[in-house]
Amino acid sequence: MINFEFYNPTKVIFGKNVEAEAGKEIKRLGGHKVLVHFGGDYLQKSGTLDRVHQGLLDAGLEYVDLDGVVPNPRLSLVKKGIALSKKENIDFILPIGGGSAIDSAKGIAYGLANNFELEELLMGKVTTDKIAPIGCISTIAATGSETSNSMVITIEEYEGQKNLKRSYNHDCARPLFACMNPELTYTLPVYQTASGASDIMMHTMERYFTNTKDVDLIDRIAEGLLVSVREAALKAVATPDNYEARATLMWAGSLSHNGLTGTGRQSDFASHKIEHELGGMFDVAHGAGLCAIWGSWARYVYKTNPARFAQFAVRVFDAAENFHNIEETALKGIEAWENWCTKIGMPINLRELGVTPTDSQIEEMAEKCVATGGGTVGFFQPLNKDDVINIYNMAK
Repeated sequence: MINFEFYNPTKVIFGKNVEAEAGKEIKRLGGHKVLVHFGGDYLQKSGTLDRVHQGLLDAGLEYVDLDGVVPNPRLSLVKKGIALSKKENIDFILPIGGGSAIDSAKGIAYGLANNFELEELLMGKVTTDKIAPIGCISTIAATGSETSNSMVITIEEYEGQKNLKRSYNHDCARPLFACMNPELTYTLPVYQTASGASDIMMHTMERYFTNTKDVDLIDRIAEGLLVSVREAALKAVATPDNYEARATLMWAGSLSHNGLTGTGRQSDFASHKIEHELGGMFDVAHGAGLCAIWGSWARYVYKTNPARFAQFAVRVFDAAENFHNIEETALKGIEAWENWCTKIGMPINLRELGVTPTDSQIEEMAEKCVATGGGTVGFFQPLNKDDVINIYNMAK
């Protein structure tokens, strides 16, 4: 186990009807005028937006709405939100939704608290530890952005390049509170539910596949989370109003990406970097894109540490262990993951994802991918441009 720091100050308010508590929390934290940030019309149709508005008014707060969030949130909307917030003297940001709404809100909050263009932050030209206060109301179990330090935004155009999906991570971006009501996830389309569950699994697996030794404590925590999500996703897809399954997914989403399962070890995140380029170029659902990529990544790198893959197979997917052939056990785990993806309706290759990149597009994605890591991505097995090209081609 290596040295680590773990910091997670987000106050989680979990359960039925807790979205009504947002106004009280913002008042307690000193907010006066709130930017309510969201996307789509489902919040209006379900009455959730009206309940949130009323809670803000009951707390004596003013608010301004900003609609328009889409999957793979765009920098153009973030900039619109920054300008609106400055014009309206906003002092608190409240996203309602999943990772896209929350990440977009984090971008607005960074822009409100700093004097640089957000492209500079996302492209690594500046850093900051300043952000305007954020709380959030989660309506999707997926990214864990409600308790994470991460923000991912798509830059539509930058210095001649288009659709760059880039991130910035800092503990200041952890929301001050998160209202999490599993009932708000009942009406999600099955595909979105499954994609979210896959993202939860992947956030844990990106940390689980490590070469750091003597990390059994966090391994066991991660394995328990993975098994719970594996089972809850099957139930939620089959029975959308299963409260316990939805609650498991929603809480697991936060636990998978709040940093806990990465403590004491070197995490990988190559699959995320590879998928980010798919998302940037083809605008695919993030969790689905990860499913389409991971099996190919796993088969490409598993020989680096087959024992870790074998442990995943046995402890997470109940595979029989072949003590005479550890690689066979390792491959069983990869196959079991893909079988699970298929059962919940997720793709296991780019064809099933509906994406058919050309050779030139694959080369472009690979080049952009490794540029984010200075020439390589990942730590389980560092991957250069040619490696990433090979993985994209395997995934076809």
